[in-house]
Amino acid sequence: KRQYTQYDLDYQKSPEQVKNRMARNRARAAYKRLGRAQVGDGKEVDHIKPLSKGGSNGSGNTRLLSRSKNRARKPKR
Repeated sequence: KRQYTQYDLDYQKSPEQVKNRMARNRARAAYKRLGRAQVGDGKEVDHIKPLSKGGSNGSGNTRLLSRSKNRARKPKR
């Protein structure tokens, strides 16, 4: 099990990160309402232009990808 440091916990609670998490959750909920996503389907909402780079949750900036494709698309840290 991952051991979170206090820094990690404080970072996740920061207003900016809470706002970003809420935006990601709203995008997923929109796909659920459309019937394109379900709980446990192994899919993730991908923001073509990331929220951190000024992207939006609009339908033109989001798409549903499998978890492996979405994670492979992201730059390595």
